[in-house]
Amino acid sequence: MAHILAIDDDKAMLALIKNALKKDGHEVTCISRIADSLINRLSSYDLILLDVMMPDVDGYTFCREIRSLTDCPILFLTAKGLEEDVDFGFSMGADDYIKKPFSILELRARVNAHLRREQREKTSCFSVGCVRFFLTKKEAFAGDARLPFTRSEYEISLLLAKNHGQIYSREQIFENVFGYDRESDISAITEHIKNIRKKLAAAGVSPIETVWGIGYRWNGGGK
Repeated sequence: MAHILAIDDDKAMLALIKNALKKDGHEVTCISRIADSLINRLSSYDLILLDVMMPDVDGYTFCREIRSLTDCPILFLTAKGLEEDVDFGFSMGADDYIKKPFSILELRARVNAHLRREQREKTSCFSVGCVRFFLTKKEAFAGDARLPFTRSEYEISLLLAKNHGQIYSREQIFENVFGYDRESDISAITEHIKNIRKKLAAAGVSPIETVWGIGYRWNGGGK
């Protein structure tokens, strides 16, 4: 069972979505207007269905604003079917489009396909914002750009990303990544962070924040 957020100003559409997805055992939260408080609840949803034509904030804008705050699939619900509309939606961070009018079977199939893919990927990769770590290959990407991390840079980045928001001192990073039995200099962590930041910046992201006098943390957004 997944927790799905459906956002549409058409309440009849929301009722249809809720009844359809409940058949697959999903919990569906429906809202017809986007409120500021919604930002604080995004982490509780496994997938978001988002109407493009909303009265206050359009779906494109909202998707762009939240894309760095949640890794869950975002599927647009829209009557807009022109190729340029679809391309623009993907550029805002959408994962898929469901064009209105749609069938109940199509809705259920698309939603469940994205949820299955997310479940598979969580066993082999980890994402924070637009940075994705492929655990088996020990590779990291920012969007479509592969980050040319060394093994040590990859492990440091993964440690901070998995614990985004938590501050790590140089000593804690050294202990978690290398262990105290390894011959190395804790001051090297500073150089590793410097190199990691350069490679992230080249890909257009800057998620690592320095907390002066304490250490470093991954700020979560990645922008």
